[in-house]
Amino acid sequence: MAKQHVRPDDIRDLFSRAMSDMYRAEVPQYQTLLELVADVNAETLRHNARLRAELERTGEIERLAVERHGAIRLGTAEELFNIRRVFATMGMQPVGYYDLSAAGLPVHSTAFRPVTEEGLRHNPFRIFTSLLRLELIDDLELRDQAAEILAARRVFTPRTLELVDLSQTEGGLTRVQAEEFVREALETFRWHKNATVDLATYQKLHKANRLIADIISFNGPHINHLTPRTLDIDAVQSTMPRRGIAPKAVIEGPPRRNCPILLRQTSFKALEEQILFRKGAGEMAPGTHAARFGEIEQRGVALTSKGRDLYDTLLAAARRDVRIEGADRNSFTYESRLSERFRSFPDDWDELRRSGLAFFRYSATAAGVASKPLTLLPITAEELIARGFLRFDPIVYEDFLPASAAGIFQSNLGNDEKKLYDIQSSQEQFEAALGIAVRNELELYAQAERVSLEVALTQLGPPYDGVV
Repeated sequence: MAKQHVRPDDIRDLFSRAMSDMYRAEVPQYQTLLELVADVNAETLRHNARLRAELERTGEIERLAVERHGAIRLGTAEELFNIRRVFATMGMQPVGYYDLSAAGLPVHSTAFRPVTEEGLRHNPFRIFTSLLRLELIDDLELRDQAAEILAARRVFTPRTLELVDLSQTEGGLTRVQAEEFVREALETFRWHKNATVDLATYQKLHKANRLIADIISFNGPHINHLTPRTLDIDAVQSTMPRRGIAPKAVIEGPPRRNCPILLRQTSFKALEEQILFRKGAGEMAPGTHAARFGEIEQRGVALTSKGRDLYDTLLAAARRDVRIEGADRNSFTYESRLSERFRSFPDDWDELRRSGLAFFRYSATAAGVASKPLTLLPITAEELIARGFLRFDPIVYEDFLPASAAGIFQSNLGNDEKKLYDIQSSQEQFEAALGIAVRNELELYAQAERVSLEVALTQLGPPYDGVV
């Protein structure tokens, strides 16, 4: 009798729920964030029937309760290679390359996530995964010491990698194996209060960069945040203080809009947590470390390359206009200037579509399917939309923004850390460590739009199935 294998999408769902439970136990304020987001989402849907209808039609509403993204930081090429294999077992692929060195962070990154529409609907769990660039540590002695520390650690349990191998050779995992895989893989992301270095070494790493200290000083890449998705991040930002949470000064990403674009994120600063440093002869010395924080996001439509170019230009202009410093200084001025700059970015779904600035998913309407051809003359997609035969909905942006990721990291590392690294990005180096090329997110969105239009036209039937 053939073995029944669990779908990777189902393994990912098991894993994301288990990680959420683990993180809730480790960081009690995470539960407060979940409750806050749930309350804001419910209130938003109560007062916006049109939004509710759109989310129900596109299947987005079912995602809200389970949607999370997390972030981890790895130290070696071997760790990145194996984490890619672990995530592949859950149906997650590396999408996009993010160079954060230009923002003063000695890492480059990708996002592991599902890439099929079915996978995203089932559970769009994502992990933003960064790899330390040891060559960015200026102190050569410290660089060698860091490499030695990283080489000695093992961030995966032996059984995790055995199950990954089994999944690859057998074509999947059984239910029992999948549940064991989730338990074992979860250990990689668990918080360990015991550091792997002494206090003096930690302080040297910390002085070089707090992110370097976080990556190197522990047994594994503890999950440093799990991010729920909200429908109104401005409401979350204003409500956080009333729930005992101090938000960062500004929301990262674009300003508030009628038609949300890309990704907006906010967070609260990482909390100081008690840890134990090595002291010698089996003894440990108490200390503190700040690594884990709370983050919330609001997702909008995915932009085309033309749209991204416009977005990047407007964002860069706003950041040149106003520099954000400290917890609150200049935050109101920055937000005002950001809104002013983005007035030139269309804020209407149809205009965004017709201008080629954003990606949309097409579907045949009931009226279109039921209609009889009015003419055998050539007809365009625009005419089908005008007749009410073809509908379009924004494709959700599933990925991340380098400037926003850096802004979140910096707000939690401390605003004094603004070192600039004079070095080129290296996607080739990253992909060599990864073992495969990262997927291009723009190509994925373009494919989703193209396929949806082809399917919709086929549903409409002749003569509309020939529309280009």
